[in-house]
Amino acid sequence: MLPWSSMNTLDLHSNLLQVPLPTPPNSTFFFLVSHNKLSGEISTLICKVSFMQILDLSHNNFGGMLPHCLGNFSKDHSVLNLQRNQFHDIIPQKFLKGNSIRTLDFNGNQLEGLVPRSLIICRELEVLDLRNNKINDTFPHWLGALPKLQVLVLRSNNFHGHIGFSKIKSPFMSLRIIDLAHNDFEGDLPEIYLRSLEATMNIDEGNMTREYMGDDIYQDSMMVTIKGSKIEFVKILNTFTTIDFSSNKFQGVIPECIGNLNSLRGLNLSHNYLTGHIPLSFKILKMLESLDLSSNKLSGRIPQELTSLTFLEVLNLSQNHLTGFIPQGSQFQTFGDDSYYGNPRYVDFHYLRDVQLMKY
Repeated sequence: MLPWSSMNTLDLHSNLLQVPLPTPPNSTFFFLVSHNKLSGEISTLICKVSFMQILDLSHNNFGGMLPHCLGNFSKDHSVLNLQRNQFHDIIPQKFLKGNSIRTLDFNGNQLEGLVPRSLIICRELEVLDLRNNKINDTFPHWLGALPKLQVLVLRSNNFHGHIGFSKIKSPFMSLRIIDLAHNDFEGDLPEIYLRSLEATMNIDEGNMTREYMGDDIYQDSMMVTIKGSKIEFVKILNTFTTIDFSSNKFQGVIPECIGNLNSLRGLNLSHNYLTGHIPLSFKILKMLESLDLSSNKLSGRIPQELTSLTFLEVLNLSQNHLTGFIPQGSQFQTFGDDSYYGNPRYVDFHYLRDVQLMKY
């Protein structure tokens, strides 16, 4: 244990430390040692720091099992960030009733088992990031009861099965970033949940204060896959919204109700088994910057109405069964053939226009 008995804050992040993890004194509120080269296991002594509010051990080389006490050693604990380490076994299963946990980030470890059902008592939870692990579970529909949950990332695990129905009247009402990509979910897209995502509807940016998730002391960050690239968000703006259901086994038609999510910035439904037409309701997605419907079984025409999406920067409709003309106007003038390749019967209107000009 470090010797400074009255210390409140210990910030050693972004150095080259290679020593075993020191245990801070019991008076410590904030303990930040991210982006170092620390290794070994976390001692259960960390759970004796009963006033801990923020514990950030991310981006190190820690391994072994997580102490089971990590979820219930302090009612004041608000941030637990363990991303990009080598922890294995299961996520701590017990959390204190009445806890203050706001952020849980276990991204990029080797954690297995189920999503802890005890998370249902984490009423302050805003961010849950479980991506890039080995979690083997069905969709945790019961998280829809958490009133403040804004970010849910389950990407690249072994989640499986139908997402199914919810017994909750209006699930996930505060959710605005949801990433279920690269799992084995199947069945229809979850219309009952998509209808409830009120935090992705009718955002009036002109009349709201632009803020970032977190507080003055610690702000959340995350990696987002959007516009075909991985982007590191050092801060998460309170108006940012995205849905990524790509690389699963979803089938059936795309629900028209997605058009109600008119504040979406990104929508990725690629690499599934979706059929039917591109919904005309997509014309309502006026804030959309990235749309990826590639590698499905979509048919019919590309709606001319999509030209009203003037913020659209990235479009990928490749590898489907779309037919007819490519719409003219607006952003569609900027998209290359790679946005449409693999549709065996689409007609490139730009090509026809050029041929027509050559006749004169």
